[in-house]
Amino acid sequence: MVRIPRPDAATGAIACLLGVSVILSGCGIPRDPEQSLEAARGAELSAGAVHNPPWVSVEDGERPSGPEVDLIEEYAERIGAQVAWSTGSESGLVGRLHDRQLDVVIGGFDEHTVWDHHAAVTRPYEVPPEGPGRVVLVELGENALLHDLESHFITRDDS
Repeated sequence: MVRIPRPDAATGAIACLLGVSVILSGCGIPRDPEQSLEAARGAELSAGAVHNPPWVSVEDGERPSGPEVDLIEEYAERIGAQVAWSTGSESGLVGRLHDRQLDVVIGGFDEHTVWDHHAAVTRPYEVPPEGPGRVVLVELGENALLHDLESHFITRDDS
């Protein structure tokens, strides 16, 4: 007869601690390596706006306007932040987003955007009957910010 050794109490305790640590390590998900969400909360959300009516209108010297601007300002209010707006071209603002100088960029982007290799793309906040869903671009890797913004889309739809 072959005897299989029974683990002693110390081995069992180590296995239990390992299991608990694996479970608890998941509590930091979604990750936000640059802490964009926490930095913006109660402070400032850096947003880029590309002129692309009807979603975003940018007039010289004026604050951007349009439904996407309202969406970002509602979100900022929810997290207790002020929006610091920057305006410019798609490539310029996505470059600043990639360089971590902006938190989000809006401009009527759809879910098939060519910028998906340079920015994280939210789930659509709106899906019009005539075309693809509208999205917001977020810093790559800032998953906590991405997730929180998408949660705002859901709570906004429910109200």
